[in-house]
Amino acid sequence: MQDFLGKLVLDFFIAFGVIVGAAMLGGIGSVLTLQPPKAEMLRIATNFKIWAVVIVIGGTIDPLRYIESNLLVGAISPAIKQLLHIVSAFLGAYVASKLIEWICGGGMQT
Repeated sequence: MQDFLGKLVLDFFIAFGVIVGAAMLGGIGSVLTLQPPKAEMLRIATNFKIWAVVIVIGGTIDPLRYIESNLLVGAISPAIKQLLHIVSAFLGAYVASKLIEWICGGGMQT
């Protein structure tokens, strides 16, 4: 169980890192090309969430086949675990996206 929870945390932070890293590097690239970094960072953070999840689950359709094959034979636990990995990755990407929006928005509004 501890290994499973560790993998969920790892999935979260990998997706988080993909979004934050892509947005920050995209911002640097936009500065180098004399474009406004805020717009580019927001675009990347918004549009790359699905790609962060795909990176975490391995970039293939195999996790979905794994879920299907386990559900067809009545093994619900492995399918739920795989779904939790996907949800954890999505949450990491979502939190990172909101962090980038917060940073680009100038922080907390009063």
